[in-house]
Amino acid sequence: MSDKWRDLRIRVLSAVVLLAVALGAFLSGPTAFQFLIAGVTGVMIWEMCNLLDPRHRALPVVAAVAVTALFIWIFRLGRADALESGLVLLGLCIGFALIARRGWWIGFLYGGAVLLSGLWLAAFAVLQPDLILMLLGIVILTDIAGYFAGRAFGGPKFWPRVSPKKTWAGIVAGWIAAAILAAGLALNAGLPMRIVLIWTFAAMFLSLASQLGDIAESAIKRRAGVKDASDLIPGHGGFMDRFDGIVGAASLFLILSLLGAL
Repeated sequence: MSDKWRDLRIRVLSAVVLLAVALGAFLSGPTAFQFLIAGVTGVMIWEMCNLLDPRHRALPVVAAVAVTALFIWIFRLGRADALESGLVLLGLCIGFALIARRGWWIGFLYGGAVLLSGLWLAAFAVLQPDLILMLLGIVILTDIAGYFAGRAFGGPKFWPRVSPKKTWAGIVAGWIAAAILAAGLALNAGLPMRIVLIWTFAAMFLSLASQLGDIAESAIKRRAGVKDASDLIPGHGGFMDRFDGIVGAASLFLILSLLGAL
């Protein structure tokens, strides 16, 4: 196997395990999926805080535990209304900013995006589970198509200063894969052609948002001078490395929902 494919086997094995865990939790019902989201979000916050040169080595752990506990409180105990939850989330984002010796705005903005994405996924796992599956499908296919097209064709880099490995071939391949998925699902559902086209273009924008989420996370790592957010997932790095695309796509979906565009 050539050098450019040398990490493929371990990446595939890790991805299969992650997918099996996620699907198992999803099919087990909202409770299992929500607890999984709570744990994953907590780990991502821990990784992010570690990248921001925390003022004390224990603070990232405290932040992760606080986030996981908050999510469980919101999901299962039913003791938080929208205002209370919003105030607590704002407080957490301020806390992330205060933890950092440098890049406080990263803690506030990216930490907020991670929290809101997790809450959105958990909420729609109950309200519209099919929508969650489609979004995850778009993100996964974008990543797979981008990886193989980028490695196979190479070519001009998309944003070499921030993400040296990402090529235009991989970016466009991700858009095409997302468009094919959305169009296929819409046609299979017997939707009018106008709706098929809307789904197709929406999927391409979500694919782009997923890629921008990846690039944003790469910028945070580059600023911290590290290759991976952690080494928790063999072949992928950390949870931020694996789920950065979901943060980007879910954030865009949340924004469009709030604006009434969806």
